[in-house]
Amino acid sequence: MSEPLDDLAGQWPSPPDGDDGAEPEEPEPQRWVWAAMEPPERRARLRELADWVDWLRTTFELHNAIPRCWYMHQPVVEHLTALYAGWLRVYAGDPPTGLAEADWINTLHSFTPRLQLAACATGTHQEPPPVLPPPPGATEAFELYLSTSEATTAAARHPAQAELDRMAEAADPPL
Repeated sequence: MSEPLDDLAGQWPSPPDGDDGAEPEEPEPQRWVWAAMEPPERRARLRELADWVDWLRTTFELHNAIPRCWYMHQPVVEHLTALYAGWLRVYAGDPPTGLAEADWINTLHSFTPRLQLAACATGTHQEPPPVLPPPPGATEAFELYLSTSEATTAAARHPAQAELDRMAEAADPPL
């Protein structure tokens, strides 16, 4: 017969399912790459972004800067997405350091001109001009450039190589 002290580990109650005492795994960071999202996620994320944009337009008095049809203009969506992702990190993520909030507000104001659409400034949506297809032979011309241009075929050479050599020599002087 075994003594109760022979198996101390067996004396402790089992942890609840999933709680083995290990640190919980950090959730995978959520990235906002619109093209990489499946349609249901894209719609849900766009609703989330729209709620935040409504808040942003009101809080920062940007109702004249961000047109109501912002979601119909992919470049504006991308800029607002970047602003929102940064806002989440500053205001809802880890404790901010330094002037993180002020830096975010400065970033917002530097982005504001990119959010404005002259064509839609009157409140009526205007479709952006169509993207023109590349001219015939553009892909071949690009590949030829890649294989023959000095910019893409020259040997690597740092512009400050002499200084790098001096620094390496100073760090490892000859005996």
